Amino acid sequence: MLPPISLPSTPSRPPRLRWWLPAVLLIVAMAGGPGAADAQNERKATPAQKEAELKKVKSRIERVRKNVNQDIEKRDRLSVQLRDAELGVQQARRGLEALRAERIASESRLQELEREQAERDRELAAERGALAGELRAAYVNGREEQLKLLLNQQDPAGFGRMLAYYGYFGRARADRIGNIRDKLEHLALVREKIAAENERLKGLESQQENELAALRSAQQQRTRTVQAIESQIKSRGGELKRLESQAKGLEKLIADLRKALQNVPVAKQAPFEPLRGKLPWPVQQGKVLARFGQPRAGGSMRWQGMMIGTDRGARVRAPFAGRVVYADWLPGMGLMIVLDHGGGYLSLYGHNEEVFRSVGDAVGAGDVIGAVGDSGGHNQPALYFEVRRGREPVNPENWLQRR
Repeated sequence: MLPPISLPSTPSRPPRLRWWLPAVLLIVAMAGGPGAADAQNERKATPAQKEAELKKVKSRIERVRKNVNQDIEKRDRLSVQLRDAELGVQQARRGLEALRAERIASESRLQELEREQAERDRELAAERGALAGELRAAYVNGREEQLKLLLNQQDPAGFGRMLAYYGYFGRARADRIGNIRDKLEHLALVREKIAAENERLKGLESQQENELAALRSAQQQRTRTVQAIESQIKSRGGELKRLESQAKGLEKLIADLRKALQNVPVAKQAPFEPLRGKLPWPVQQGKVLARFGQPRAGGSMRWQGMMIGTDRGARVRAPFAGRVVYADWLPGMGLMIVLDHGGGYLSLYGHNEEVFRSVGDAVGAGDVIGAVGDSGGHNQPALYFEVRRGREPVNPENWLQRR
């Protein structure tokens, strides 16, 4: 089994950054942050300057991400294959989810059009029925009803009133005929829209089949790569070496992230430290498969976080507010997200099937940030959860509510 590793957390996305940039008080998200002079300068900085600084930080984190991927490609061909396969799985899943949402919207629109068609059919039937009644009455009275009235009339005042009535009835019939014509035209337009929506649905079904094929292909490639990695580990006895390499990669990533995050202004919020034992779990249900400090790899290494086994696709939620500082693939961790909670605290979420946030995104407590999977070569769906204070991993269960 390829071991999970722990990572740092990420900042909030530019559109959402703007609302907290003008906060009255700002704190530094790093342990050992700037001194009093820097804090004074920070208070004097304008919102535009703060936003510019945050853009610079995001750019620094992007360079860190690229360096990580370059290191992977230099060191380990199989890790590159696994990364590409698992990113392909994520992309195919996103494509399928987008198509499902589009199809649901299209089917809803089709139902709405069909309801409109039925309503227009009823209105048209009512108009036709009313017109038929008027025409029957006119037929019974004869085709020259106004001429008869003129020839047979005895009372001029009564003749004027009856003539006005006949004029009114004639205009009403003409209006009704016009309404029927308009409704027929509208009904024809609705039917055209229904036909177009049906064609669109057929196209979406075809796209969905292509996305499913891409997903199956990526999954098969992942399976072959995992088998090749396991075979390599068995033939070379390299599990410990691989774990150590992955752990070093994680430590380097955290160090680089902390360097990139130096002097970064963050919104003032409740400190992380006093929430020990009060935070909700990142997944609603699950069984702890490995705890902080337990031995692994024959006892020569120890877990720096905890593994929580749960259902594939289970939603991963941020236990506390923060911002995304990393959202990418890492050997041993797979698709992972790192949140920065301020005060030097980071939290890491690994082995995701999908990540729903990007670097720079602000997240609130309870926000969904990912979906549980087995990325990184893990052998079952599980979430790796880690908390770091500065560079040191700490027991994440100490911050979670008791179950």
